[in-house]
Amino acid sequence: MVDLIIEKFHDVRFMAMLLAAIAAAATVYTLVMPMFAGEGLAKRMKVVASERERMRQRERERISRNEKVSLRQSPKQVVQGVVGRLNLTKWLAQEEAREKLVMAGYRGQAPYVTFLFFRLVMPLVFLVFAILYMFLISKTQQPPTIKIGICIAAAWAGMQAPMLFLKNAISKRQLSIRRAFPDALDLMLICIESGMSVEAAFKRVSQEIGTQSIALAEELSLTTAELSYLQDRKSAYENLAKRTGLEGVKSVCLALMQAERYGTPLGQTLRVMAQENRDMRMNEAEKKAAALPPKLTVPMIVFFLPVLFVVILGPTGIKVTEYMK
Repeated sequence: MVDLIIEKFHDVRFMAMLLAAIAAAATVYTLVMPMFAGEGLAKRMKVVASERERMRQRERERISRNEKVSLRQSPKQVVQGVVGRLNLTKWLAQEEAREKLVMAGYRGQAPYVTFLFFRLVMPLVFLVFAILYMFLISKTQQPPTIKIGICIAAAWAGMQAPMLFLKNAISKRQLSIRRAFPDALDLMLICIESGMSVEAAFKRVSQEIGTQSIALAEELSLTTAELSYLQDRKSAYENLAKRTGLEGVKSVCLALMQAERYGTPLGQTLRVMAQENRDMRMNEAEKKAAALPPKLTVPMIVFFLPVLFVVILGPTGIKVTEYMK
């Protein structure tokens, strides 16, 4: 059985068919998933509502009993058991990981414990797979030192895999927020100039912007709850800037804090911040457009020019071959 698997993996035709099937499945998945994207908004907003209820309950308990109440959900028993027995919170704990989990949209103790669990498991999985492939499956004639080095590199890659996953999730979430934030500021400006309070404006904008960016709607909803129940409104703005990690959002939060502290007109502040964020979004689009021609050079040389040469010189080559016969 193992020999058959090894033979199949070294069969060029089988690997080409397998990669083609994976590409076709990925294409179908890409076309089908947008049809179910609408269900995500209601689900995420439901989670935000439950988070707001837990925050309200925590503040009421803190005021009445003068003690902190934990609102984080408990992780799964297996993961919690492994993390607790091995004391991973001491050996693998990272404050940076907590901040990145929040920026990626994973809040509470359960995602953090799960992250520590995968920080332990993924290096072992990568190491075992590398050992099995290099010493049992692969027939490459490499020195043992090189094989051991490859196994160590695989273990290191497994250790970095959870953090890479977080960075990817953060980049996608920040991209969604960055694209929708100028429009959210315009809506907030309309709400403020119509006479709404800041809390009502945040709540209204979170309901309207959800169709464009679920992540931004979630953050604005949490900020609405914090503005309503935290003692210091400055902390709510600081938490919004910290959760998003975007310079544009940080600038707006700083401007809102200064407007509230010094009594400057909030409408004028939002108008200026909306224009600045819109300019930042346009500059980013122009930067990507300017970087496109250099990126297309290599694909054009590798994929387009050979086909062009075959189309142009193919008939001539066929005629020359026939003439030589």
